[in-house]
Amino acid sequence: MATFGDIGLAAGVNILSALIFLIAFAILRLQPFNDRVYFPKWYLKGLRTSPTRSGAFVSKFVNLDWRSYIRFLNWVPDALKMPEAELIDHAGLDSAVYLRIYLLGLKIFVPVTLLAWAILVPVNWTNNTLAASASLEYSDIDKLSISNVPFGSQRFWTHLVMAYAFTFWTCYTLRKEYEIVAAMRLHFVASERRRPDQFTVLVRNVPPDPDESVSECVEHFFLVNHPDHYLTHQAVVNANKLAKLVKEKKSKQNWLDYYQLKYSRNPSQRPMKKTGYLGLCGNKVDAIDYQTAEIERLSKEIAEERERVMSDPKSLMPAAFVSFKTRWGAAVCAQTQQSRNPTLWLTEWAPEPRDVFWANLAIPYVSLTVRRLIAAVAFFFLTFFFMIPIAFVQSLANIEGIERRAPFLRPIIEVSFIKSLIQGVLPGIALKIFLIVLPTILMMMSKFEGFLAISALERRSALRYYTFNFVNVFLVSVIAGTAIEQLDRFLGQSPNQIAQTIGVAIPMKATFFITYVMVDGWAGVAGEILRLKPLIIYHLKKFFLVKTEKDREEAMDPGSIGFDTGEPQIQLYFLLGLIYAVVTPVFLPFILVFFALAYVVFRHQIINVYNQEYESAGAFWPDVHGRIIVALVFSQLVLMGLMTTKGAAASTPFLIALPVLTIFFHRFCKGRYEPAFVKYPLQEAMMKETLERAREPYLNLKPYLQNAYIHPVFKDDEDDEDEDLNGKLEDSVIVATKRQSRRNTPVPSKLSGSSSPSLPEVVPENS
Repeated sequence: MATFGDIGLAAGVNILSALIFLIAFAILRLQPFNDRVYFPKWYLKGLRTSPTRSGAFVSKFVNLDWRSYIRFLNWVPDALKMPEAELIDHAGLDSAVYLRIYLLGLKIFVPVTLLAWAILVPVNWTNNTLAASASLEYSDIDKLSISNVPFGSQRFWTHLVMAYAFTFWTCYTLRKEYEIVAAMRLHFVASERRRPDQFTVLVRNVPPDPDESVSECVEHFFLVNHPDHYLTHQAVVNANKLAKLVKEKKSKQNWLDYYQLKYSRNPSQRPMKKTGYLGLCGNKVDAIDYQTAEIERLSKEIAEERERVMSDPKSLMPAAFVSFKTRWGAAVCAQTQQSRNPTLWLTEWAPEPRDVFWANLAIPYVSLTVRRLIAAVAFFFLTFFFMIPIAFVQSLANIEGIERRAPFLRPIIEVSFIKSLIQGVLPGIALKIFLIVLPTILMMMSKFEGFLAISALERRSALRYYTFNFVNVFLVSVIAGTAIEQLDRFLGQSPNQIAQTIGVAIPMKATFFITYVMVDGWAGVAGEILRLKPLIIYHLKKFFLVKTEKDREEAMDPGSIGFDTGEPQIQLYFLLGLIYAVVTPVFLPFILVFFALAYVVFRHQIINVYNQEYESAGAFWPDVHGRIIVALVFSQLVLMGLMTTKGAAASTPFLIALPVLTIFFHRFCKGRYEPAFVKYPLQEAMMKETLERAREPYLNLKPYLQNAYIHPVFKDDEDDEDEDLNGKLEDSVIVATKRQSRRNTPVPSKLSGSSSPSLPEVVPENS
């Protein structure tokens, strides 16, 4: 069992690691040649240029101003200085709401920690239950937990009262935060500038018609059923093969640029490469000639595939992006049933264009249910088989188990420093390593399921990641792992004694999660701000590939928040904090350090680094709220089980009310605040339309919307082909109706006036 010394060593190692990361970041960010790595967001906005320094040549690469090193920690107050309203304008509402999750953790756990340490820690400490037990292994940390309270003691009423206090405070904080975020979302939507998704609905499962194409069918349906509001539409085309060819050509072009640059530096020797898999086998050929020939081949294939996509009716999918003249019309269409058959003409709000995951638009709607069933089964087996490495990690935390299985390691393990390192540091690192590949696997599952928006993919992956953490990282590690560890010593005891043993042993596993929080939540968060991997990749690309300003921007790779991995990590800490608040209060300060450090670090990253791929206006907050509620209810159930095994059954009827009240609280919040995140009030839409008509009475929306949802591969063509290509797409997607009975279908009226607002001018960089 980990002792205070083991935890102290782990804390020292992780604090030292975090300090090294933070100091290295503070120094590296001051160097001119790293400026684009640590401030890429400002470059992408055109508000920052490469630092120019006069004087010695070395000053262009190294900051020689010694005074700046004295102020090397000024990034901390700078990160906290920007007001929230300015942060929303700078980085978007998603980023601001994401930061509020860390603030919510501080709001909940600061009072809970103070109260737990003032009341529960003395109650637990002033007992001798563990000291009197001859069969249980324990440490001084366990004396601060509920395990040290005697069986059937009246002191358990203190834990009961604290459970009520913590639950009421958590629910109060959650409701206030839900109310604030809902108001922020409504205000953001009401004051947001014009975007295509405000006027556009995604229509799926368009029924086939033998006389009309998908595009004609969509146009006729909306002209008949939304005659006053329908404006235009864009049929969804299956351009996945074309996108794959374009991506391959871009990769070949990058390699060609690399080989040409390499040859220009050494003209005496032509670069060579092997034509086999990954360049590891096959014939050795001239690299420049080979890549040039490959690019020419791909260009021909791209031209042929593009022509096929634009002319072949089979490339049209039974779906379309339908745009309306008003937000009100779009809101009515997105939130109503369109036909008698509820499985046809399915409408939903269209994601914003940069949020669309185009590859999944080609997936037939009828296959989605089967795909999600397959993904669910695959996730079940993934979770089940991942129990094996998790059990291995648990064995690392048990020195005695290692010595029994490998007695030849005993002389090494028994060294005080090595023993503390194994029990205090190694389990957390091992668990972190096993979880590295998990987010990639879960994202692949989400893409297979067919979600159409990047935000939806991330939310689905986040749900699965949280479920995995809940089952494997908590249930398997804590309950099953600890029970097995202790039960093998008590197989000869009666069932009543075994139940008591489990009740005593479960809180003892808090030491394992203390080490995990320090590795993942302290050193891991500090490592995030250092950006070591992007730093190395940027300089490699800059040295080998960067030739133009566009190349330099692509090499920066600012990244994004990573909601699919970041939010489940935070939720695991909420789960552990709520469970151990009453059971083992010594755990809480470690959680507080994580929330405080992560808030500062990620605020800095959001302001200076991350470039969010999409804007969902905080649509993920109901998921955040719901998962905290699940953690709260589960913590109450765990406490009920512990009370029962500890002989405090008289308090169980009083505890039963807690999950019931918490579930009713969740239902209240769901009914009161969640509609703001899933629906768009018609009143808000009409108010926005009225203001817009007053300001721009002659606004022409059709040029703004008609090409907003064209597949990106058609937007990546050369400038001299864009106009001709868009015209061809328009002709191939929106055509006249063929049926005799529908020839007199009225053409939608056109709004007169100016075109859509122009994009802000990009300030060129002098570098």
